[in-house]
Amino acid sequence: MAGGPLAGLSVVELVGLAPAPFAATILADLGADVLRIDRAKPGFDVLSFPDDPLTRTRRWIGLDTKSPEGRDLALRLIDRADVLVEGFRPGVTERLGLGPADTMARNPRLIYGRITGWGQDGPLAPAAGHDINYIGLAGALEPIGRSGERPVPPLNLLGDFGGGGLLLAMGILAALVERASSGRGQVVDASMVDGAALITTALHGLKNIGLWNRGRGENMLDGGAPFYDTYETADGRYVAVGAIEERFWSDLLRVLDIDPADLPNRLDPAHWPAVRTRLAAVIRTRTRDEWEKLATGTDACLTPVLTPEEARAHPHNTARGTFVDVDGHPQPAPAPKFDRTPAPTPRAPHAPRSDTTEVLTELGLPAPEIDRLRTAGLIA
Repeated sequence: MAGGPLAGLSVVELVGLAPAPFAATILADLGADVLRIDRAKPGFDVLSFPDDPLTRTRRWIGLDTKSPEGRDLALRLIDRADVLVEGFRPGVTERLGLGPADTMARNPRLIYGRITGWGQDGPLAPAAGHDINYIGLAGALEPIGRSGERPVPPLNLLGDFGGGGLLLAMGILAALVERASSGRGQVVDASMVDGAALITTALHGLKNIGLWNRGRGENMLDGGAPFYDTYETADGRYVAVGAIEERFWSDLLRVLDIDPADLPNRLDPAHWPAVRTRLAAVIRTRTRDEWEKLATGTDACLTPVLTPEEARAHPHNTARGTFVDVDGHPQPAPAPKFDRTPAPTPRAPHAPRSDTTEVLTELGLPAPEIDRLRTAGLIA
């Protein structure tokens, strides 16, 4: 698809779990031509599902990369690519003959982007794990949760997507910028532990100066402070309050119709329980949407807590085009926005491995050869 700041960029994605497809989705959203290489034969496949937004806007082929002929076809496709994205455990692509040494010897300009949980080296590199394990080791999970309760995983957003796929996409883009001057490719080693740790940079800064020295759920930004928390409303839904600065706090009290003189010093943690009790009692007297209307046009930093479905219909998100509809399937739109080279509208996901014939024909294989490979089970 034409358009987008990455138009003209060619990417090969070796099909894997969430972080690698998310990185490839970001590149595809911004205009890159992304080709997914999957297995030749379908099986019990937990990697994708019909109309999965993580497979949008790219073609999809199936090759038996464990066979010499399938591996050769994959190498020929990678020869033409600017970027390769893979998310296997360390050593897997090397054993397939698709590792950095194999591919970059043929294509020295290749940016070889790889994402793992633990990284390509270190004592835990070969071990299994998931988002919760990686963010736990990174020190990003322990601070999340209520006081006196166990840590709560923030879905798999912090490791898989924020510290994983997003960081890999950023690394690939940085390597492409460097290649423009050096003419050489390089390996991008993205680890979800590294990425999740990086996301906690500000937290480390606050700890270093003594502004984050209380237990889990007892600090200013973790739900400990009454002016930075969620509150239940009369209809059993919730609003988010983020009135940190004094002028925003003043606006919040005006919206809530609370006299500041009736509250103790909100900046003293010793008074936080009393302040929270008062705010909770007042906020519970109206519905979520009523509070949103009262806060509109103010700097009270009081907003509704929306479900994903509600978020798609919110007027602000509608005005911004934050969500799009792709063949009847609502999903987040490409981001960020560009004024000269806007990202194209995402295309619906293709059926798994459905572009095999088309792609191999473009590679120069005649129809009889494609038929022979398919009959032999080497391609989808």
